[in-house]
Amino acid sequence: MVAITAPAAPLPWWRRLGRPGIVAAIVMAWVVLGTALHGRHTLHLATSDQTALHDRFSEFYLYIDRIRYSNVFFTGFIDGIRAGIDGLATFLQALISQPSFGRPVPVMGWLGVIAIATLAAYAFGNLRVAVLTAAGFASLGLLGWWAESMDTLALTLAAVLICLVIGIPTGVLIGRSAVAARVVTPVLDVMQAMPTFVYLLPLVMFFQIGVAAAVVGTIIYAAPPVIRLTALGVRDADAAVVEASRSLGSSRWQIVRTVQVPLARRLIVVGINQTILCALSMVTIAALVGAPGLGVVVIRALASLDMERMFTGGLAVVILGIVLDRTTTAASERVEAHHRAGTSARAVRTRRVALLAGGALTVIAVYLSHNYLRFSVFPGRSPGGVIGEPVGNAAETASNWAKVHLYDLTNGIRNVVSYGLLNPLQSLIAESPWYVVAAAILGLALTLAGARALVVVAACLAALLGLGLWEESMVTMTSVIVAAIITIAIGVALGVPLAHSRRADLAVRPVLDAAQAMPPFVYLVPVLGLFGPSRLSAIFAAVIFAVPVATKIVAAGIRAVSPTVVEAAKAAGASRWQVTTKVELPMARHALGLAANQGLIYVLSMVVIGGLVGGGALGYLVVAGLAQSDQHGKGLAAGIAIVMLTVLLDRFTLSAARRVDRTTPGIGGPA
Repeated sequence: MVAITAPAAPLPWWRRLGRPGIVAAIVMAWVVLGTALHGRHTLHLATSDQTALHDRFSEFYLYIDRIRYSNVFFTGFIDGIRAGIDGLATFLQALISQPSFGRPVPVMGWLGVIAIATLAAYAFGNLRVAVLTAAGFASLGLLGWWAESMDTLALTLAAVLICLVIGIPTGVLIGRSAVAARVVTPVLDVMQAMPTFVYLLPLVMFFQIGVAAAVVGTIIYAAPPVIRLTALGVRDADAAVVEASRSLGSSRWQIVRTVQVPLARRLIVVGINQTILCALSMVTIAALVGAPGLGVVVIRALASLDMERMFTGGLAVVILGIVLDRTTTAASERVEAHHRAGTSARAVRTRRVALLAGGALTVIAVYLSHNYLRFSVFPGRSPGGVIGEPVGNAAETASNWAKVHLYDLTNGIRNVVSYGLLNPLQSLIAESPWYVVAAAILGLALTLAGARALVVVAACLAALLGLGLWEESMVTMTSVIVAAIITIAIGVALGVPLAHSRRADLAVRPVLDAAQAMPPFVYLVPVLGLFGPSRLSAIFAAVIFAVPVATKIVAAGIRAVSPTVVEAAKAAGASRWQVTTKVELPMARHALGLAANQGLIYVLSMVVIGGLVGGGALGYLVVAGLAQSDQHGKGLAAGIAIVMLTVLLDRFTLSAARRVDRTTPGIGGPA
């Protein structure tokens, strides 16, 4: 007997379209409605106008200012923190950068600082790093920015010391306790994902303009790396060694102190390296809220478009970053080498003698720098120094030459990006009615990222509406998407050759590492030299900032593709281009999605900095809120809007990438 089955019900039309078809339909409807209703209901708000919510934010700011000297929370807690941070920073500045203790010069002049830095570089690293450190510190004075560089170094050291005091114990705690990890990890995620400028205005509200606000902001930005890497090192400590120590009767504290922390030492040093670089980057940015040093030089040069000072100040920041990076990197490499192979007795004796001799010379140098003006104040007038003025003039000449002789190239790039990407996207995203844009974004979120991401996206869009900054948020989103598209294109173009060629990787990776170590302000210098102040300059600076991390992720994803699959494709006669486009890139989709996600996050972190050079929209509003008292409320709302954009784009891209992985054969999905 043959069973008769009813014919299957036809699928609804939207299921028959498939995901690509649904996306195409949403975009097409968006384009049609956006074109028909162009310029209507965009919720435009003039730069000088404020909503009732902005006024309430301003009133809250004024309320905090009124109760600052009477409320016990401020007088007892906040002022105590501020006094402690100010005291530490002032002490370090008195040692190396500012006149102190009734003297017209610091306790230690340039010769003593260079000697101590060189000795420390040799002690923690090697002779080559010591020579680099001596040359680097000397060049800071030769450029004419010795005092400013020492101010930056003092604030960086203050922030790093506090980060280590808080971060290493916290890392040990969450490395040993799953409960503590569940509590602390989301906080670290927020600290790292939140664009740096966003929390400067709230910090000023509580700590006022000055060193304390700058250092607290730096701690928020710089503490997560050392906490995460310390936790990772403690968590990954050899279980057999830990168990052996426990079986011998060691207490939990003894196991931490004598086993887990020593075994985690290499990762802790790497965490310290990352924290130092993050702190230097943030201290430079924090010049906007009263941090002295090189950041002030760069910001003032940006405001006046003084290419000479902009270049020499940025160069000093880069030199300081390279010296700190190489010293701490050499320290981590030294720890790793000692861990693997140990050190011969002869090498230990030779090194000990060299350290003793270097220590004696350092004591003499410190004495001379404390007592003799010529060894305290760096030779050469400041600013300008010995080589600062000619270097700055050369940079300005090169910038003027590039603007004239490379005009066709830069103008072509400007036109391609403006007319090919930026203007069409801005017309669609920022100049369509808000309800059309919101409906399209929600439809794309549901289709590509799923229902769970849809809830987060909807909440973020509602927040942007409530903040009264819809149009500015959409303009910012447009710039971020354009910068992310360029970033991914460059990341793939660079990442694929790096994955295929060991020689190319060895040649390019140091450049990528150096680019990641540079504070974001530095990227503005070459961009302004080529393109001048404009929204495109902000976009290109963000691209330069984001490309290194995107390139590294793409290269890692390509390398992770199964060699068996690649060899099978080659055996079937596929060319190198076909292997890359048909096998490696599709199988590295997760890495590409992660690269897109990180590219967006890094670009968003540059939004406010872009506001300093014509980026406009939310970045400009945050900067205006920091600089103008009548714009505090609107600037605070703009900062919150940037956070909402960050969360929206982060959840959207990550969820979409995971969904692709689950549904793509051979990438964790069903075959």
